[in-house]
Amino acid sequence: MTLTVSAMTQVDDDVDERALAEAARTSPDAFGELYQRYVRRVYGFAYRRSGSREVAEEVTSATFERAWRAMPSFEWKGRGFSAWLFAIAARELAAWYRRSSRADQPRVQRALHLLALSTVPDCQDDSAPTGPAETAALRRALLSIKPRYQEVISLRHLVGLGPEEAAEAMGCSKAVLAVTLHRAMTALRKVLSEMEGSTA
Repeated sequence: MTLTVSAMTQVDDDVDERALAEAARTSPDAFGELYQRYVRRVYGFAYRRSGSREVAEEVTSATFERAWRAMPSFEWKGRGFSAWLFAIAARELAAWYRRSSRADQPRVQRALHLLALSTVPDCQDDSAPTGPAETAALRRALLSIKPRYQEVISLRHLVGLGPEEAAEAMGCSKAVLAVTLHRAMTALRKVLSEMEGSTA
């Protein structure tokens, strides 16, 4: 079997990046080189998902800060350093969406509206009431369920990652992601129902 020039280049790039990532576990200079390679891509990812330069800058900064702190325990798995780094970025973006101080952002409002619709059984359209009170209740309910459930709902519904990207961000298979998301939505519906019962 012969490798094409592009395939050989990819193999060389993977070997180079692996060596660099291994060195970055103890070397700030090596980490700095990885930063230079990926900072624009992480920023672009965060900007496309949030539509905000401020958010993209915040998420990018938090991503590299967290990555630097975690480098000593980094292990090359699956698709390597880039997959690991973008999983961190996705989690940082999900955390940004969960913060209550961001509730007034238009994109967050739209995402919470869509999430609210998905918590109403048999809802076919945008007719479910999702005003400020409902949005606040949904946010409180989301923050009261297990952190893993918060993460899967945030990645899929608020950040808008596809199943494959979200599974990679959570370090699990798509099948496990689907089960976790189903359980998370069930838990969220239960909390919302209990909140409604307590105010009735």
